[in-house]
Amino acid sequence: MARTPLSMTPTGWFQVAWSTEIAVGTVRTMKYFGREMVAWRSRSGHISVFDAYCEHLGAHLGHGGHVEGENLVCPFHGWEWNREGRNVCIPYENHPNKGRRIRSYPVVERNEAVWIWHDVDGRPPYFDVPDIFADFDSDNGGGTTAADYYPPVPAATLFRPGLEIHPQYIMENGVDFAHFKFVHKTPFMPDFTRHDFSGPVSYVDFTIAFDEGATLESATSGVESVNAGLGCSVTKSWGMVDNRTMPAVTPVDEHTSDVRFTVWIGRKPGEETGEITRYGKTMADLVIEQFAADIDIWAHQRYSDPPALSRKEFDGFTALRQWARQFYPDGGASADEIVRIRRSELDALRAAAHTDSRAAGQP
Repeated sequence: MARTPLSMTPTGWFQVAWSTEIAVGTVRTMKYFGREMVAWRSRSGHISVFDAYCEHLGAHLGHGGHVEGENLVCPFHGWEWNREGRNVCIPYENHPNKGRRIRSYPVVERNEAVWIWHDVDGRPPYFDVPDIFADFDSDNGGGTTAADYYPPVPAATLFRPGLEIHPQYIMENGVDFAHFKFVHKTPFMPDFTRHDFSGPVSYVDFTIAFDEGATLESATSGVESVNAGLGCSVTKSWGMVDNRTMPAVTPVDEHTSDVRFTVWIGRKPGEETGEITRYGKTMADLVIEQFAADIDIWAHQRYSDPPALSRKEFDGFTALRQWARQFYPDGGASADEIVRIRRSELDALRAAAHTDSRAAGQP
């Protein structure tokens, strides 16, 4: 397999489950970022995600641990830990151990999913998980809610565990206009209408014409993407099939990630309520099939740095890779280094263009 040199411990929000997988009273084991973890839901419905081991004598809380009210109880000696990971009860002592705390992770439930905030330095979240029905500019007028779409979980989802894929691959896919024709068999390559990498949440929009000579106004399909860091992305598609998607790649260890994909299909007239229908499942499967084609590429991809970009690809890939640097533990390259790299790449492109011109006999 082709392994990436990119760090597998970036900062950001990462999906670790779908919400329905963690019922009240459930303790679920998982491994992400090289750490054994447990996710559990208290009686009041709150989800917490901890490192897996009890701070008392190291018992794994996912093997025999259980939920009592708002606390997680260790199977070994009955020590109770609250949602913040603090010890609140030692059943054979008069006082808890206030000096010990299990590492807990900031958690958000949004878009049918459970997200944890990961940062190797323990910094708190500084951007949010986008809402798939509230955070697109074109939805600011309101009126669109989850009720307008078939419920996606579990029928309209994909889960591929343990693949040698890096979260940055999926973000680069968003600016890769050329692959649409060759991987997704679109008749024409998309036209990008927005590249905004000015903050930790980026925005990429494009349209695809399915008729030769179509203009932006007459294009038959388009996609808007909101990318919150490297682990969290939501997209809105309009035109041929009304759908919203949520791809998520979460590192498991230094070499592998779990890949999840969730698809919302707009309800067909006459099917305004109820579970997903045959029509909704058929449309969702078509969208998932396209995403699976990308996964087949990513799972065997080598990260090329620097990449051999064409002139048309240069701006999009360069902007995205510079944006991605901020999420890595070393802070990425300095501003001066980024400028130096950009200048050297531009010089290389100009030199190649000059060589091509001379070979063609042009002055």
